[in-house]
Amino acid sequence: MHKTLPLPPLTAARVFEAVARHGSFTKAATELGMTQAAVSYQIKVLEDRVGAPLFLRRPRQIALTEIGQRLAPAVTQAFEQLSEAYVSARGGAQGTLVISTIATFASNWLARRLGSFQIAHPSLAVRLQTDPHLVDFNREEVDIGIRSGLGEWPGLAAHRLINADFSPMLSPSLAASIGGVKEPTDLLRLQLLDPGDPWWAKWFAAANVPVEGLSSRPGASMGAQVYEGNAAIAGQGVAILTPAFFAAELADGRLVQPFDLLCDDSQAYWMVYPETRRNSPKIGAFRQWVLGELAASSS
Repeated sequence: MHKTLPLPPLTAARVFEAVARHGSFTKAATELGMTQAAVSYQIKVLEDRVGAPLFLRRPRQIALTEIGQRLAPAVTQAFEQLSEAYVSARGGAQGTLVISTIATFASNWLARRLGSFQIAHPSLAVRLQTDPHLVDFNREEVDIGIRSGLGEWPGLAAHRLINADFSPMLSPSLAASIGGVKEPTDLLRLQLLDPGDPWWAKWFAAANVPVEGLSSRPGASMGAQVYEGNAAIAGQGVAILTPAFFAAELADGRLVQPFDLLCDDSQAYWMVYPETRRNSPKIGAFRQWVLGELAASSS
């Protein structure tokens, strides 16, 4: 029969999780309401139980050892699951839901609808972080990520939200400045926003318009559709955008999409979170809400 090793003291494991997350004995002591000496003692208790050092102690700096690096994600995950089980037992989603999202999704889709989620879940606060980097769920205090890609991230559950299709859009006044945009070639008479974006080459190719030197044409690269869309609304040029993010602007006439031709590069926008947290009440609440909103908007 397999013999189960005794678990380490819960206090020592909790202290280790805090020190590993902060990279500091002092910050962990402040968070836990303990003295630094008490924190050091609990880490020693755990190191004695493990039989090896968990931290490299340097002047004014500590770092996880190789064993500490292996242990930290598992301990963090265990405390997260314990916390979520406690919340679930009390009934309902509570606390803070941290969502790491790209700027365009946050501004042009999520922020416009988030009020209904907050009304449905008044005890759950939502904090948005708009940052293009891929979140490391083991090291960052983030519950859900919104990413663009193919939906293939090991260890993460992924739900397709919006297809990353695209088509040119511009302001009515800019279109009128050349007597209207009637043919795809008319777009080349206007300023293209971020002409080096690969989406432009794909769209013109699909429209059977041979174009050379797009990337050498003058034009600003703004890094996000929300900025290019605002520039297009202001009449600064033609942007290539995902219609789902600009439905309101198209509906009220601030933008026009002169051609029905939509292209895609097989990518989409996805909601992701660790597989191990699939049953988290707050993640489940947001998952149900966002997928419901998307289904309603597409019907």
